[in-house]
Amino acid sequence: MAEPLIHLEGVQFAYSSDRPVLDGIDLVLDDGERIGLVGPIGCGKTTLLHLIVGLLRPTAGTVHAFSRARRTEKDFHEVRRRAGLVFQYADDQLFCPTVIEDVAFGPLNLGKSPQEARAIAVETLKLLDMAGFEERVTYKLSGGEKRLVSLATVLAMQPDVLLLDEPTNALDAESKKRITSVLRELPQAMIIVSHERGFVTDLMTRCVHLDNGRLIEHR
Repeated sequence: MAEPLIHLEGVQFAYSSDRPVLDGIDLVLDDGERIGLVGPIGCGKTTLLHLIVGLLRPTAGTVHAFSRARRTEKDFHEVRRRAGLVFQYADDQLFCPTVIEDVAFGPLNLGKSPQEARAIAVETLKLLDMAGFEERVTYKLSGGEKRLVSLATVLAMQPDVLLLDEPTNALDAESKKRITSVLRELPQAMIIVSHERGFVTDLMTRCVHLDNGRLIEHR
């Protein structure tokens, strides 16, 4: 039996000692799964995603990713390459002047030549039906377009897992429909954080609810 891609075991986290955010979280993400992670605002959903990629470290418990326990900063370098985190706010992810520069940035950091990185970026944009956006100025894009470009920056690194933090946040109905259609066609395993239950239901293979620091499986 294949090992999980991600396995959180007894994970605890608190920003201050008197207010635990996560209290003994156990979560397994297997290949091909799309887990919907729901819960009240401020319950720790984003915190959980940040723990998976090592932006935060648990106060107790263990993060296992890709068959290894991950504890040190060096341990998480591989995790950040193989588990792509799409931030809740696209402007936190996009920082280059043009779309092609933003999308090619990840492949360049992985050691690709400028020509290879550009080719990967162009193909990734085509995948998201964004051919022709290469030289567009990023900050002038619409909210939905920025959201797709931020997804492209992660997909260009060819991750095994997608961690999506409120991917439909502040989008209109048409943009939500487009994002949903794109995500449905992707092969990666996913953890999808959203407060929009209908959106999550359209994509997930199972759902977990986070509240009061605990996860409850929804059947």
